[in-house]
Amino acid sequence: MRIAMIGTGYVGLVSGVCFSDFGHDVICVDKAEQKIDMLKAGQVPIYEPGLDVLMARNVAAGRLSFTTDLAAAVDGADAVFIAVGTPTRRGDGHADLTYVMAAAEEIAQAVTGYTVIVTKSTVPVGTNRNVWETVKAANPQAEFDVASNPEFLREGAAIDDFMRPDRVVVGVENDRAAEVMAEIYRPLYLRDFPILTTDLESAEMIKYAANAFLATKITFINEIAGLCEKVGADVKEVSRGIGLDGRIGNKFLHAGPGYGGSCFPKDTAALARIGQDHAHPMQITETVIRVNDEIKKRMIEKIRDACDDHFNGKTVAVLGVTFKPNTDDMRDAPSLSIVPALIGGGAKVRVVDPQGKSEGEALLPGAEWCDDPYIAARGADVVVLLTEWNEFRALNLSEIAASMKSARMVDLRNIYSKTTALKSGFETYVGVGR
Repeated sequence: MRIAMIGTGYVGLVSGVCFSDFGHDVICVDKAEQKIDMLKAGQVPIYEPGLDVLMARNVAAGRLSFTTDLAAAVDGADAVFIAVGTPTRRGDGHADLTYVMAAAEEIAQAVTGYTVIVTKSTVPVGTNRNVWETVKAANPQAEFDVASNPEFLREGAAIDDFMRPDRVVVGVENDRAAEVMAEIYRPLYLRDFPILTTDLESAEMIKYAANAFLATKITFINEIAGLCEKVGADVKEVSRGIGLDGRIGNKFLHAGPGYGGSCFPKDTAALARIGQDHAHPMQITETVIRVNDEIKKRMIEKIRDACDDHFNGKTVAVLGVTFKPNTDDMRDAPSLSIVPALIGGGAKVRVVDPQGKSEGEALLPGAEWCDDPYIAARGADVVVLLTEWNEFRALNLSEIAASMKSARMVDLRNIYSKTTALKSGFETYVGVGR
C-alpha cells in the first residue's frame, strides 16, 4: 500500500515508521523544513527507544521517505493519515482542530483516484464528518472516504504498542474503506491482534473514554494515597491488594505526583468540554481534572515540609522532570508545577534528567542542570525523586546521604522504602501514601 503520513510529530513519525516496517511505501510530510532535513539526515527529532534503528532500516530498504511536498506525497496514495497536533484551545478546553482542517483542505486539492483519508489525531466526536465535509467542499470531484483510526501509543513503549497492540480501532462508513484499512493492518490481522471496526463516532469516543478512564485510575489511587497517609496505611500494599482483583487490574495504580504528558491532560479537558457542549456534564472527568491539580499542590507541600516549612535558601536536587521515564516529553509534567514553586520560594534547584534537558531548559528557567545525581545531591538540603527513570532506581543512597548538607529524601514515586533510606543514612524519608 502507498501511504502518506501528514505530520511528523510523535504519533505521525512512530506510525509512519511502523507502517513502513509492515512493508508499505510510506511518505511522511511536514511543513517544518528543519525537521524534514533532520529526518532525511537520519536524525530523529524525538526520543523514543528503538525508533532511530527502525527508521534507518526502512529508509535503507526504500520504503520510507520524508518531504515537505504534501501534494506529491498524496498523489496516488491509497490512504492519507492526518497526524497533526490537536492541542487544548486556550480559554475553553476544546481541542484545537485548526491543523486538522488545514490538512484536510490541502489533501482535498492533491488527491488523485480513490483515497481513504484517515484521522490519526485525537479529535472530538463529529470531527471525521467535518473532515469529510471540508474535503468535499474543497474538491467536489474527489473520490474518497474518511476513516477514524485513533492511536493508543505509550511514550517510551510506542513501537511495541504499535507492533503488538491491545487492539486497533477503525471507524468507517462503508466496506470499501474498511477493506483499505484491513489491508493496511493486514500484518496484525494475520497475527490475530484484535481489530475493532466500528462507526466514526464510536471510534472517536473510544479514544477519549480510554484516556479518561486511565486518568481516573491514576487520580483515584492518588486520592487513596492521601487517605493512607492520614490513617497509617501503605498505598503500595493497598494498590497490590485491589490490583489483584481481575475486574480492577494492577496497571495505573501507582501513587505519585499526578498525571501529565501529551494525552491525559488535553483529552480529559476535551472530553469535559464535549460533555458541556452536549448538555451532559462529564462530572467524574471534571472531578479528576480538579483533583489531579490538587495532587500536584500536595506534592509541593510535602517538599516544603521536608525543607523546614520554607524553600528560601534551601538547595533541592530534583531527579527526573519528564512526565514519565523513557521520553523527553515535558508536556504537562508535574515538574512544571513543582520546580517553579521551589524556585519561586527561593530555593536553589538542581535538576537531573537523562533526556529532559532539551525541552526542560527553556521550560524551567532558573534551574541548574546536572548530568549526575551524585553531583546534584552534593551539599543539598533535600533530594526529590520526581520521575522514575531506571537510572534512579539503584542509587548508592549511602553515598548521596553522606554528601548532603541535610540528608532528606522526598520520594514522589515510592522507588525506595523508608527502612532502606534510613539505613542508608537519611534522616528523613517522605513517600506518597505511606
